[in-house]
Amino acid sequence: MLDFLIITADQALRTLSGGVTAARPIPRHLESGPTSIAEGDSALSEAEKSLSGALMRVNHVGEVCAQALYQAQAIGTSDPAMRQLLETAARDETDHLAWTQQRLGELGARVSILNPLWYAGSFTLGWLAGRMGDKWSLGFLVETENQVEQHLAGHMNRLPATDQRSRAIVQQMKLDEARHAGEAQQAGAAELPVAARWGMRFLAKAMTRTAHYL
Repeated sequence: MLDFLIITADQALRTLSGGVTAARPIPRHLESGPTSIAEGDSALSEAEKSLSGALMRVNHVGEVCAQALYQAQAIGTSDPAMRQLLETAARDETDHLAWTQQRLGELGARVSILNPLWYAGSFTLGWLAGRMGDKWSLGFLVETENQVEQHLAGHMNRLPATDQRSRAIVQQMKLDEARHAGEAQQAGAAELPVAARWGMRFLAKAMTRTAHYL
């Protein structure tokens, strides 16, 4: 129990303090463009920078939530294969967290002031999903990743066309989320009830709208 508490607290502190490092390099521009970050961002108007910053803050919140969800779900399973699947996906999400955090800094934007609340709520949801059993926990993962993929597709439509750096990050995140959902599906995920899926959508929409500003 002591080890569990230490590991859980360490992961939470790393996530909320920004003390994470990506294992993969930050994605490059989708198209040939500026040779430096500063040169690329100088092409953005203040309104475009503000929009990109708000959207990337929302994406950063999503990755804070992903860290909490995967950790809690991994705690809830006794199956080593299930835990390995969750931990592997979590490493990708750590990359996403570091990428979005770096991009926020480049845009002169801040992370959400409500990140501790998002983390705590997501950890609780992940723990409950884990307690329901592996097939339902996997189903929760599939639905979460499907919703995140749709959300990222919407951001690709909203990000300024000239913000190639943010667009490259979001595109890679979208590809990773789709892969996570597919892997969970193959591992035996159960389909969640319609009411549960709509409830998740409602909570996600409330979170994203709030994080856009806070």
